[in-house]
Amino acid sequence: MKALVLERKGELAIRDIDLPREVGAHDVKIAIHTVGVCGSDVHYYTHGAIGSFVVREPMVLGHEATGTITEIGSEVTTLKVGDRVCMEPGVPNMASRASKLGIYNVDPDVRFWATPPIHGVLTAEVIHPAAFTYKLPDNVSFAEGAMIEPFAVGMQAATRARITPGDVAVVIGCGPIGIMTAIAALAGGCSKVIISDLSAPKLAIAGQYAGITPVNITETSLKDAVMRSTDGWGADVIFEASGSPKAYQGIFDLLRPGGTLVLVGLPVEPVAFDIPASIFKEARIETVFRYANNFDRAVNLIASGKVDLKPLITDTYDFADSIAAFDRAAKGLPEDVKLQIRIAQ
Repeated sequence: MKALVLERKGELAIRDIDLPREVGAHDVKIAIHTVGVCGSDVHYYTHGAIGSFVVREPMVLGHEATGTITEIGSEVTTLKVGDRVCMEPGVPNMASRASKLGIYNVDPDVRFWATPPIHGVLTAEVIHPAAFTYKLPDNVSFAEGAMIEPFAVGMQAATRARITPGDVAVVIGCGPIGIMTAIAALAGGCSKVIISDLSAPKLAIAGQYAGITPVNITETSLKDAVMRSTDGWGADVIFEASGSPKAYQGIFDLLRPGGTLVLVGLPVEPVAFDIPASIFKEARIETVFRYANNFDRAVNLIASGKVDLKPLITDTYDFADSIAAFDRAAKGLPEDVKLQIRIAQ
């Protein structure tokens, strides 16, 4: 079937490719409707690798997806043909020690869509385990459902932070994950979130949300903004979501004594880290890799109306224009947050 295939670094093609079609007893077949363009997809396109994950052969891109079930396996009882669904793209080895500990996101054997050598879902239909497929409530659109995967990263960050109601948080980086982390932090109990970036258009989008205060660091010192907002005490939680090495310079100056730093952004190279500054404040440091056990909670938050991700969808492309969507995403336009590709018409 036709798919958007990354042939090699810098080369995309829409062409036929052989993909699995057999539905196992515990699987479902899904007609894909909408797929979000993720930064990791774009990075594979422009760089051909992310860390040790290297594109060595043609790979279908895409992992933020929704669709409609067209067939179910013989043992599936929780879903039915016609259900509108979103899918958790990482399937672990359920017998692994990581899975037994409930941290299946760091299972070394996890098979994650559009992570070499596993194909993604920018194609007409896919086979997926029912256990990692979630029914969309009637009031959640396909487009919103395709935002659940990146929002789950924000949910994971908020969960790792162990937020106490009323906390003040700082998010460094106002990209898609940064904004979703800020939204998740508010949903998790933060009284306010300060979000910083260089991009005025992205900050304006984040500033539409009640409780989020944007800070343009080309105009205002982030430290000054944090101290004004906390009477000089510092933030309870800092989420580093930019992946920029510069973000670590003086990062503990923003944090209150005993506060928490959550590392969400993934730097492409090692960064200088001020260990004495973290020790002097006895900071708790948490890290985030994808997500675990929160996809259904993300669905519930969106369905409840407490979280609205629609303002973050910048534009939608037809499948035939997928390459144009990726070329635009690769430019990193300041006004773009999330681009999506619609496969079903």
